Amino acid sequence: MANEDLSKLKIDKSGAVFKGRRKSWRRMLMLAFVVIVILGMIVNTFIVNPTIEVEVATVSLIYPSQTFTLLNASGYVVAQRKASVSSKATGRLEWLGVEEGSKVKKDEVIARLEDRDVTAASKQAAANLENARSVLDQAQAELTDATVNDKRNQELLTKKLIAQMDFDTANTRYKKALAGLAGAKAAIAAAQAALNAADVAVEYTRIRAPFDAVVLTKDADVGDIVTPFGAALNAKADVVTIADMMSLLVEADVSESNLEKVKTGQPCEIQLDAFPDLRFRGAVHMIVPTADRSKASVMVKIRFLERDLRILPEMSAKVAFLDHVVTLAEEKPKIALNPGAILTRNGGQTVFLVTGKEVKEIPVRTGGRIGDLIEVLDGVKAGDKVVVKPPKKLRSGSRIAVKEG
Repeated sequence: MANEDLSKLKIDKSGAVFKGRRKSWRRMLMLAFVVIVILGMIVNTFIVNPTIEVEVATVSLIYPSQTFTLLNASGYVVAQRKASVSSKATGRLEWLGVEEGSKVKKDEVIARLEDRDVTAASKQAAANLENARSVLDQAQAELTDATVNDKRNQELLTKKLIAQMDFDTANTRYKKALAGLAGAKAAIAAAQAALNAADVAVEYTRIRAPFDAVVLTKDADVGDIVTPFGAALNAKADVVTIADMMSLLVEADVSESNLEKVKTGQPCEIQLDAFPDLRFRGAVHMIVPTADRSKASVMVKIRFLERDLRILPEMSAKVAFLDHVVTLAEEKPKIALNPGAILTRNGGQTVFLVTGKEVKEIPVRTGGRIGDLIEVLDGVKAGDKVVVKPPKKLRSGSRIAVKEG
C-alpha cells in the first residue's frame, strides 16, 4: 500500500514546459522588435535622411549708412567741461547737499564747512563798521558846529568885537573837526574792508557749483576734513566731481593714413556699446592739431547732434564717418541676409531656416540690395540662421551638420 501511494506522487511537467516555452517566445519577439526599431533608426539616419554638411549664415540687422561709411574709429565719450570742486578754506565738512547724479546750477551751494569762527568774525566786523559810522556822525556834527562858530568869529573879528586869540581858538577847533571827519571816514573804509574780508572768509566755507552740471562722484562725506591741497593726514582735497553734460563729445583716434577721409563738419553716426541697437547722429567737431607719435594717430572730436540723457561720460563708442548726411529713410535698420541663401522655386523665394540640427524651408519676401547683402521684408528675423548655397539634396526636415570655418 505504501508503494502504491508513493507511485501516485508524480509531478506533471508538461504544463511547466509549455509555460517556459511561451516566455522564451515573448523574449525573442521583444528582442526582435527592439532590433527592428534600431535598424529603422539607422536606416532613417544614414540612408533615408542622412546628415548633410552645410554652410550657415546669420540674418543681420543692417543700417543703410553702413553702405556709405568711409571710415570707422573707436573712442570714448568725454565731458569737455569737467571740474573737481573743492574749498579754498580748510575745515570740517558740515553739510553736503548732493549725491551722484544730482543736477546742480551755477553758483548753487552744494556743500558747507563749519563756519562758526568766521561767522563770529564777520559779525564783529559788522559791529565795528556800525561803530565807525556813529563816530562819523559825531564828527559831522562837530564839524557843523565848528564851521558855524568859525564863520561867526570871522565876522566879529572883522568888526573888532573879539580878540585875535579867541578867533584863532575857534579856527583851530574848525580845522580839528575837519580832520576828525576825515579820520571817521577813513575808519569807516577800514571797517568796511574788514567786513568784506570777513564775508569772504565766510563765503570760502560755502562750496558752490562753478557751472550747470551733474555730479559724477562724491569724494568727501560729512565729517571729513577738507583742505585746498589735501596735505593733512586723511584730509580731502575735493568734495565732488561734476561734469557739464551739454559738453559731451566723442574722442576717437584716427590713423594718420586715414586722416584725409575726415573733415570738420562731416556727418557721422555714433554707436555706444551700452546701446548696440541705437545709432546717434553726429558731426566732426574738431580735428585736434597734433598727432600721437606712439599710436600714429590723430584725435578727432565728434559732437552729438541730439542730446540724450542716456549718454554718460566715459562710455565706449564707435564712430562711422559718412559720405553724406543720413536721410530719414536711411535711419531705420533693415533685415538682410546673404543672397546665396535665397532659392527661387515656382515663382517664389525660399530659404532653409536652421532649427536645431534640422532645416525647414520657408518662404521669404525680399527687397533691394544693401551692399553685399539683400534686404528681407518678410519671413525671417535678425539672428536667425539660414543655409548658404544649399545642396540640391537638401529638403525641409533634413538633418544637417555645420561646416567648420
